[in-house]
Amino acid sequence: MGKLDGRVAIVTGASRGIGEEIAKLFAAEGAKVVCAARTLNEGDHSLEGSLARTVERIKAAGGEAIAVTADVSDEASCLALVEKARQTYGFVDILVNNAALNYYIPTADYPTNRWIRSFAVNVHGPFILSKAVIPDMIRTGRGAIVNISSGSAIGPGRGPYEDKTVKGGVMYGATKAALERFTQGLAQELAQHGTIAVTAVSPSQVVPTPGTVFHKLVSGIDDPRGEPPEYMAKAALLLASEPAEKVNGRVTYSQQILKEFGWIEKAAGRGVDTPGSGYSQV
Repeated sequence: MGKLDGRVAIVTGASRGIGEEIAKLFAAEGAKVVCAARTLNEGDHSLEGSLARTVERIKAAGGEAIAVTADVSDEASCLALVEKARQTYGFVDILVNNAALNYYIPTADYPTNRWIRSFAVNVHGPFILSKAVIPDMIRTGRGAIVNISSGSAIGPGRGPYEDKTVKGGVMYGATKAALERFTQGLAQELAQHGTIAVTAVSPSQVVPTPGTVFHKLVSGIDDPRGEPPEYMAKAALLLASEPAEKVNGRVTYSQQILKEFGWIEKAAGRGVDTPGSGYSQV
């Protein structure tokens, strides 16, 4: 018996990185997984990874999944994604909002259209998809919405600012802070049902992925300072499978929640000792 037997999950940003790991683990635990992203085939994007590859790996391991191209910044595309999931599997009772966008540009130079598009992907998409699947979760009597956040949601405080280096992460941090506030607001609204959990989880440290390598946040996929992507996948699985009363409204970090529930014995690398990673709202 898998932890997600009989469940149907949509995972956005499933073509590579954390999203791919979540999709593979959910399928291994028995879920039927709808893998969504913009990159259908290898070569469609400059970064390695594709929906076709993710689904192929899931099926090769004995799991069940389909690939659906979707632009989560667009409402019509989001609704088409949910409808495709329903047509294929009947309902959706797990949603993982993993897709994210950032350009790492200082605010003074940030093109307005890119700023708006980033908010559309990182905040508006999770709202639209959540709104679309909530009726299924109420009808089936169970549900989990897991939002993938970031430690950048915690601001630098009031200063003084000793580090004068411009990071270009203002927009990304702002969207993730908004996502975490959305998480707990929606968790409160849905608490009346008692069986739907809305949560957010961030990596305890930077996860080496094609994207973080591209942005030079890590030295490479094998950077020993990084957190294995499997930790985020396990944390998402925990939040999607534990009873709602145990996790609803949690905004936490991967290794923190895994240690709390006994899914890992100790943190990897710097783990929960990284700056800001002690943050959690229960």
